[in-house]
Amino acid sequence: MRTLNVALGARSYPIHIAAGLLERADLILPHLRTRKVAVVTNDVVGPLYLERLSAALRRAGVEVAAVTLPDGEAHKDWPTLKLIFDLLLGTHCERSTTLLALGGGVVGDMGGFAAACYQRGMPFIQIPTTLLAQVDSSVGGKTAINHPAGKNMIGAFYQPRLVLADIATLDTLPQRELSAGLAEVIKYGLIRDRDFLTWLEQNIDALRAKDPEALAHAIERSCQHKAAVVIADELEQGERALLNLGHTFGHAIETGLGYGVWLHGEAVAAGTMMAAELSRRAGWLSDEDLARIEALFIRAGLPVFGPALGAARYLELMAHDKKVEAGRLRLVLLRAPGHAVVETDIALDAIHAAIEARCR
Repeated sequence: MRTLNVALGARSYPIHIAAGLLERADLILPHLRTRKVAVVTNDVVGPLYLERLSAALRRAGVEVAAVTLPDGEAHKDWPTLKLIFDLLLGTHCERSTTLLALGGGVVGDMGGFAAACYQRGMPFIQIPTTLLAQVDSSVGGKTAINHPAGKNMIGAFYQPRLVLADIATLDTLPQRELSAGLAEVIKYGLIRDRDFLTWLEQNIDALRAKDPEALAHAIERSCQHKAAVVIADELEQGERALLNLGHTFGHAIETGLGYGVWLHGEAVAAGTMMAAELSRRAGWLSDEDLARIEALFIRAGLPVFGPALGAARYLELMAHDKKVEAGRLRLVLLRAPGHAVVETDIALDAIHAAIEARCR
């Protein structure tokens, strides 16, 4: 088992990475304030893993209540969030009860947001079952639901007590979902780790084949970067914004098409290519750099062009993004592969041209 620590003082927590962690109730027990938990999952993950987790907890003397949400980004909203509160109230959960989020990024975001709100804050644990959640969304305390006008616009920073990344859950992950997770893995190489980017180019086929050792390394390396950035900038006032490479464009794709039409990682990949195109036009990336990034996304099974919503529509949607500050877009661009920066002085016509170049 590989273990990392997100060092946030009294709110520090471990990230455990290994196969078979769903049965390891001994890793969960030290983080419970009472012997009762509420498990939030969805109708895809629940039939696969809910009973395995629940049985391990019950054997350890823990009472388990559970709610199964409808799967998908389209259900990351108020009505679905209410189902979690219905469970918590209906089973008389207290502020000391721990909420366990068992699923991908949507379950983790919604479970964490519910935990932040219920009785003004109850402890929660992330048990991510998708690659994207294991390398990104389960770490760092970002929780949210969507609004028709913008993705993740309603939420809170609320850290988990523990992250259990069971690599064995990736065995049942569809290939499309695995590729979506690889978009976030590639992101870490592009923004701050050129050596990791080279490793990914050498091992992308092994990752797509779900090689356990390759996956364990990629998850650990990604979580190391995520933890380091969160420790330095928990509330995204500076460096943490670099983790949003491709996300401002990508969120526009998700919102513009309708939540769930494209997976988050697919939208991030196309959005990253828009950011890379803009970086090339600024003179920071060469044509060879752009081709290298594009080739890696293609090998990962990801789109490298966004949908043709029209540049004006992209910019309209991007104006609602959380990275807007004082009415100005903050875009994460690449000075070089492995070196990202946040820029606020990019001309709108340049952004417009980059979007048009990377849509079809």
